[in-house]
Amino acid sequence: MKAMILAAGKGTRVRPITHTIPKPMIPILQKPVMEFLLELLKEHGFTEVMVNVSHLAEEIENYFRDGQRFGVEIAYSFEGRIQDGQLIGDALGSAGGLKKIQNFQSFFDETFVVLCGDALIDLDLTEAVRRHREKGAMASLVTKRVPKDQVSSYGVVVTDADGRVRSFQEKPAVDEAASNMINTGIYIFEPEVLDFVPSGQPFDIASDLFPKLVAAGAAFYALPMEFEWVDIGKVPDYWQAIRSVLQGQVRQVQIPGKEVRPGVFAGLNVAADWDKINVTGPIYVGGMTRIDNGTTIIGPAMIGPNCHICAGATIDNSIIFDYSRIGPGVRLVEKLVFGRYCVDRNGDHFDLQEAALDWLITDVRRQDVISPSPQQKAMAELLGTDLAKSSSK
Repeated sequence: MKAMILAAGKGTRVRPITHTIPKPMIPILQKPVMEFLLELLKEHGFTEVMVNVSHLAEEIENYFRDGQRFGVEIAYSFEGRIQDGQLIGDALGSAGGLKKIQNFQSFFDETFVVLCGDALIDLDLTEAVRRHREKGAMASLVTKRVPKDQVSSYGVVVTDADGRVRSFQEKPAVDEAASNMINTGIYIFEPEVLDFVPSGQPFDIASDLFPKLVAAGAAFYALPMEFEWVDIGKVPDYWQAIRSVLQGQVRQVQIPGKEVRPGVFAGLNVAADWDKINVTGPIYVGGMTRIDNGTTIIGPAMIGPNCHICAGATIDNSIIFDYSRIGPGVRLVEKLVFGRYCVDRNGDHFDLQEAALDWLITDVRRQDVISPSPQQKAMAELLGTDLAKSSSK
């Protein structure tokens, strides 16, 4: 069976991570989120997979290649152009990407599934397709109930008693929401649905295609299903996803590494004397990371591979990406460190280099880190860093 993974978006709401990593490649404990989707598709017999790419397309293509090592076949549809020797992404929208593929060689010739490349899901796709066919649907969208006070974060789906889609509400106010059934971005289509999509122009599934289907009275149904769905559309979503995984709340994700003590998981060759580190799980530490004596780590927390957490530092409910050096005395509470950026759990971030704080948090591979000036120390203190320890080292 055939499937489509939507992977062409720029991921603006997950910046700064998506400056260098496309959303489908964002790691969940070192494994790209799109890899989990491929595993799900293979489990349910979807082995022919198209992926539309645009922003940082080469990152996705170089990792997944033709899909052989994942037990599926993958082909890519690039949306963009080469300009002045550079690949320039120019996404066509979710439905526009489908149409481009269909115009190329009528790939979608049977019932097919469409998944967004930025969510962890544990859905019985076989059952969803069965229900779609039972309804005689041309298009189906999988929905999920959420608490009423959360509807303003999602697209709300309104149906009749038979489940036929009648209208949508995009992120309505709680008191204006017509239901608490939301669009999960998981779709099942018949090839005929693409007749409603124009060629050669941006066209979105939710905002453009679905209203046309409703207006035309097409056989368009919602499929309410109970399943695990972890959206990673924004920085707070990613934050919560990592926390949920570490706390064992996401069934399809196993914490990698070896459990060196209860709730503490470490990858290969981690340099740490756990008896001299103040640690409260759950935490994951990637391979070849050094953690100095006298540090404090409070979970849920993730520290990527090849990092160095210096003596006296505190990592509290934080996410540290690969190759990060957290200097002596630095105290990170509910922060995400990604390259030259420090991000809070709401997505607000600042550039450590521009703030002249890259002596405090930097790339472990740098050899040119110099001692801070008094002005730099004063700035760091405003950020809550205990530099009494740092200056005494």
